[in-house]
Amino acid sequence: MKTYLKLSFYSEGEKPSVIVDRLCNLGFRPTQGNYDLVYDWDKDATIKDIIWFGDKIASTLKGTQVNFELETV
Repeated sequence: MKTYLKLSFYSEGEKPSVIVDRLCNLGFRPTQGNYDLVYDWDKDATIKDIIWFGDKIASTLKGTQVNFELETV
C-alpha cells in the first residue's frame, strides 16, 4: 500500500524545503508526477491506520499554512 500526498503552499507560509524535511521525518519520500510525496506502508494499512497517519500529518503541518490532500491505494 502507498499513501500519496499532495501539498498546496501559501507564499506567507513555511518554506517548501522545511515542509518536505518534516514529512520525510515521518517516512515520506519525494516523488514526481501528480503527487509531491509518497509513503510506502510495510503492511496493508487499515482505515484506522490511515486516519491516524492523517492526524499525524495534520499535527506536523499545523501552523505552517500548508494544505494537504491524501490518497491511499
